[in-house]
Amino acid sequence: MPKSLTDTTKLHNGVEMPWFGLGVFKVKEGSEVIESVKAALKHGYRSIDTAAVYKNEEGVGQAIRESGVPREEIFVTSKVWNSDQGYETTLQAYETSLKKLGLDYLDLYLIHWPGKDKFKETWKALETLYKEGRVRAIGVSNFHIHHLEELLKDAEIKPMVNQVEYHPHLTQKDLLAFCQQEGIQLEAWSPLKAGKLLDEPTISEIAEKYGKTTAQVILRWDLQNKVVTIPKSIKEQRIIENAEIFDFELTAEDMEKLNGLNKDERTGSNPDEFMVGFTE
Repeated sequence: MPKSLTDTTKLHNGVEMPWFGLGVFKVKEGSEVIESVKAALKHGYRSIDTAAVYKNEEGVGQAIRESGVPREEIFVTSKVWNSDQGYETTLQAYETSLKKLGLDYLDLYLIHWPGKDKFKETWKALETLYKEGRVRAIGVSNFHIHHLEELLKDAEIKPMVNQVEYHPHLTQKDLLAFCQQEGIQLEAWSPLKAGKLLDEPTISEIAEKYGKTTAQVILRWDLQNKVVTIPKSIKEQRIIENAEIFDFELTAEDMEKLNGLNKDERTGSNPDEFMVGFTE
């Protein structure tokens, strides 16, 4: 089990990825994203997750440069957006993201959504970037088991990561088992269900027992299920608090209680219904 904020999981290609990071979805470009990324890096975070469609890659890059933390110590993720899917367009999208971030390489590049029929071409582009040493690891986001099975039929390189909506109301047990069996690291976006889980009575009760916040209990549950997690916050105090989860361990019984809260309920879109061409 991870013992500190800098602890990593080894992806199937040997690259070390922090178990815990900062997500910047819906964090405004400019001072908001710059300050939140700098706060996270100042307090020991070493993983930052952005995406082309978040329109804040420039601010993320600026924060990294101003943080004083050496680039090679930071694990940076971005994602190719739906409208850029396809072989050539993905290669171009990667260059655009790098340019905006002001970086020479990414640590992880993901296909943001499976979309309808282009993700295999898109994956070929990611394989090219990986083989050329332009990116340290490649993966997917929002892929169901059937998308992964389809991708694996022709893939030369297996995705290293699958980043999906994951929280106690959406435990995705079969997907987690499938990814673990295939050596694909599952990563949680919206681990707190956009704040909707913070008043869940069962979680509050467990939190009280450990003297922790409901958010800390949920994030700890992620890690004990061997899921990488990237909670988002723009408040420095909350950024610090979210990461204070390495000094306690949930019992097997409490883990079961949390697993039992599943409702198959999403805060985001269902990947099967979210098709290429959307702009948001």
